[in-house]
Amino acid sequence: MHANTPPSSYWWPIVAAATALIVVHGFGRFVYTPLLPLLVDDGLISLPQAASLATWNYIGYLTGAMLALFLYQRGFGRQALLSMLVGNALITLIQVWATYYPLLAGLRLLNGIGNGVVFVLAPALVLEWLVTQSKAHHSGLMYLGVGVGILGSSLLVDLTYPWLQGATRWIPAAAVALPLALWSAWYLGRLPGHGPVTGTPKDDHSALWDRASTPLFLAYAGAGLGYILPMTFLPAVAADWNIKMVPSAWLLVALASLPSTWLWNHLGARIGDKAALLWNYAIQAISILLLLTLEHKSGLFLSALLMGGSFLGAVLLTQRLARTLHPHQGPRLSAALIALYGFTQLTGPWLAKLGIESGATLSSTFIWGFGALVWAFVLMLWVPVKVPSPKT
Repeated sequence: MHANTPPSSYWWPIVAAATALIVVHGFGRFVYTPLLPLLVDDGLISLPQAASLATWNYIGYLTGAMLALFLYQRGFGRQALLSMLVGNALITLIQVWATYYPLLAGLRLLNGIGNGVVFVLAPALVLEWLVTQSKAHHSGLMYLGVGVGILGSSLLVDLTYPWLQGATRWIPAAAVALPLALWSAWYLGRLPGHGPVTGTPKDDHSALWDRASTPLFLAYAGAGLGYILPMTFLPAVAADWNIKMVPSAWLLVALASLPSTWLWNHLGARIGDKAALLWNYAIQAISILLLLTLEHKSGLFLSALLMGGSFLGAVLLTQRLARTLHPHQGPRLSAALIALYGFTQLTGPWLAKLGIESGATLSSTFIWGFGALVWAFVLMLWVPVKVPSPKT
């Protein structure tokens, strides 16, 4: 495919965007979750340092989402997307030599920035093209890349951990991420596009926060804190409880996440996005409650399945419901939601670190996540039900 030549099939742009999310979210970000207990056992980092590394990564993610919006509105969206996508994979590779904690913390920060930029701009570019092809209803399939990335990174860690040690444990993720990033960047760089991603801002700049959207946004912020604790520390909890699971808890999360995009998309279309989100937040809260009350294998097993099968649904449903409230906001809306989600995500590992340093068990710090999801559920009751008009 040459520059500005339409693809022969609308599926390939979706695959390219999904691949970008595999690189930055699967092998860049969430590979750290199954690696965390191994890096602690290897003596490369301590458990409090592990929590701090997660916080630095989430600070980067929040920064990246804001940077994406800044660059998008100034016509540098495509260049930022391509450079950050390849740069994210290169940072994963450089981590192979990061045996000094401050260096690793800096790399995790940069990794998060690249992740935030790509997570906003890759779907925006492909959605823009899909709209011109009247295929926008397929855009949610791009987020399958998150589930595939989590599953792929989990399998890589499970298959290679006996032969690697310390910082070399990053090698498998880097070896897979770099060629995928190069292909995705090559394809997305040649995808025809119009509007802000390529240089002509034209989205609505009216207020994002109003009486209708504020409870939705605040609920989503609570969901960010709620999901990030198990999604960061579930394997570490298994190690703390001396529980060996086959498949591992993180692999169960990855397997459950694969069908979840289709499931929650279908459920939202059937019963409404608001009702589906209420169910989603209730299920996420139950998954954390299981970790707080059942300190054995069954609690880990059920928690992994419930959280893995629900967290992507919250992203999909919230983005879609928000667009019915603000149908012309474009990536401004996406960046704002990611920023809210990212801000509360970075507080999760920080709270866990404070709790551990105060003598609490890792699993007991999840009480913050449970409370945040109850908050999200209650606030969702205040969100109005609005049916999008045919023109939007």
